Amino acid sequence: MVGDGFIINHSTNSSNKLESPKKTKKKKKRGGTKKKMTTEQTLAFKSVSEWVFLEQASSLPSTAASCVVDDFGVQKSLGRGGDKVVFELHSHSKCSDGFLSPSKLVERAHGNGVKVLALTDHDTMSGIPEALEAARKFRIKIIPGVEISTKFYPRGDSEPEEPVHILAYYSSCGPTSFEDLEKFLSNIRDGRYLRAKTMVSKLNMLKLPVKWEHVSRIAGKGVAPGRLHVARALVEAGYVENLKQAFSRYLFDGGPAYSTGSEPLAEEAIQMICDTGGVAVLAHPWSLKNPVTIIRRLKEAGLHGIEVYRSDGKLAVYSDLADTYDLLKLGGSDYHGRGGHGESELGSVNLPVLVLRDFLKVARPIWCRSIRHILENYAEEPSDFNLAKITRFGKGVSPLSCGKDLIDRCLSSWLTNEERQNAVFEAVRLKLSHVSINQGGIQVPIESK
Repeated sequence: MVGDGFIINHSTNSSNKLESPKKTKKKKKRGGTKKKMTTEQTLAFKSVSEWVFLEQASSLPSTAASCVVDDFGVQKSLGRGGDKVVFELHSHSKCSDGFLSPSKLVERAHGNGVKVLALTDHDTMSGIPEALEAARKFRIKIIPGVEISTKFYPRGDSEPEEPVHILAYYSSCGPTSFEDLEKFLSNIRDGRYLRAKTMVSKLNMLKLPVKWEHVSRIAGKGVAPGRLHVARALVEAGYVENLKQAFSRYLFDGGPAYSTGSEPLAEEAIQMICDTGGVAVLAHPWSLKNPVTIIRRLKEAGLHGIEVYRSDGKLAVYSDLADTYDLLKLGGSDYHGRGGHGESELGSVNLPVLVLRDFLKVARPIWCRSIRHILENYAEEPSDFNLAKITRFGKGVSPLSCGKDLIDRCLSSWLTNEERQNAVFEAVRLKLSHVSINQGGIQVPIESK
């Protein structure tokens, strides 16, 4: 069961059609078998590294072949001078139900050796600008993301409806139609407020006088409250001993204080992600009562992948499902910063280099189309509104810094050399070379180098 990122397993639930997942292999002890990369792994490592270190050409590992991997193909650090490209694809900040600010999250990720961090707050992308600002200092690449709360309705009467969370991953410049996505997310956030208030009312009827002001204060200004915030209020008020108890007694799906919000259909969320230039991935499928049906239907809707890897290894049953439906196998820590023994640390999920390559192999063409669309819109209509689409998430790029180097500043941080040399982007570059930007009342022409 998932409570806005807080997971409780009820293995006795008879409606779960899958057996409890088992780890494929136990973790090896330190000093275990290490071996040279295969040719495929070496090429994958070079390809992934080129994209990761786009803005850090001097940091690009010059001898990828010297990197060693364990028996699973997971990269191992070589110590001084070695590089381990760690992707963290599932994390939360205070902008939803995490405990750390986006900048502190980035700092912690850096301390844990993370090179690529996806900030995937619940139903909001408000923390991305702060994360990008912090990432400049720590030389971390940020993937703008969001975890969207949805509902899945079965087509028959024999199966219950389920809450389903979909992760969306975007290119560095963000969604193609940010306004459309933001309206979509805003509707969900409005429903989260109503949902949280209903949960508080139900708790009050259960003789647990939790105050709405308390929940709102825990969530923070401008943050749509979730179950975790209500659970924290229960703990702080002394009605339960810990968060786990709050969920297991009151807030689990269908529990005495549980409430639904105004979540969209899971298929609608996937369609929105695809329409706005994102990669759609099913979060924590092990929390679902009927994962097979859900995965099959969401694949039909355009789902790109599912989470398979956790800090305790790869879950074989979901890996098999990914193979069955030709889906990417991804994973992340789902870090919230709660602390304690029940939470995985940032960067603790070891994604094999071939998995990272497969992810970028699917994501890069989608993101390139999104980048091209945003740039072409500006070339056709060089308005401040369309310029904002370029600079909203453009790391190190702002309207004041734009001028003749706009194209190269953006494209060099968004695209690999091969992608920039594509005829499509050469055509976009040519269109933009005839555009002028208004800077301080002066029209400054954009000229590519």
